[in-house]
Amino acid sequence: MGDGHAIMIRTSKSTSMPERAALPLDRRQRRSAEIRERLFRSALALFAKKGFAETTVEDITEAADVGKGTFFNYFPSKDHILVAFGEMQLGKLEAAIAEVRRTNEPIPQFLRSLGTRMTQEPARNPEIMRALLQAYLSTTPVREAMLDLQKRVQALHTQMIQLGQEQGEIRDDLPAEEIAYAFRQTIFGTVLIWSLFGDATLHARIESAFNLLWSGIAGRSGVTNAKAGSFPNREIRS
Repeated sequence: MGDGHAIMIRTSKSTSMPERAALPLDRRQRRSAEIRERLFRSALALFAKKGFAETTVEDITEAADVGKGTFFNYFPSKDHILVAFGEMQLGKLEAAIAEVRRTNEPIPQFLRSLGTRMTQEPARNPEIMRALLQAYLSTTPVREAMLDLQKRVQALHTQMIQLGQEQGEIRDDLPAEEIAYAFRQTIFGTVLIWSLFGDATLHARIESAFNLLWSGIAGRSGVTNAKAGSFPNREIRS
């Protein structure tokens, strides 16, 4: 990946972590951040309106009111907008987890609401979700970046499942990683299937899917704890 991508990832990570103090930006840095944000938001709006494949870099720069060449100072390609979107979603997850640790919100309640929190706009748009699927299936460096994001998401979800197990809210006879994996598959699969229809049923679909999942992962008595390492150590591929 080019230098522009490296800058994008570092910037997104640093701004998404709530425990890090924000460093003051000079005028040039503020201007650069504003342009990048404008390009990012313009691109997402166009993906939602026209579709990812039909949107060109020229469309994005025109909507953002910047020169076409400016785009490549911030993103190596149109596809890298999707990596930035993934980083934004990861930041939302990190913030939600920081909040639940601070407020001691019950883990079942947190997990029930997480799917809804993570699918607020712009993630609620079916065109954007289909574009993300396209990025996962691509053979470009974008796919590797997206898979890295998913590994980080899996690690965060596993932490939350472990906390729920420690508090007796989630069954502990299965490895936390396995339950986290099932949770991600349930929400991610529900969102992808919904994106084929693009109707107003997303939150109802997520609620129904979670209710079914919860019947299998809720805390229970009289079971034996899972042996460490019983969940296959495989790469996250979805």
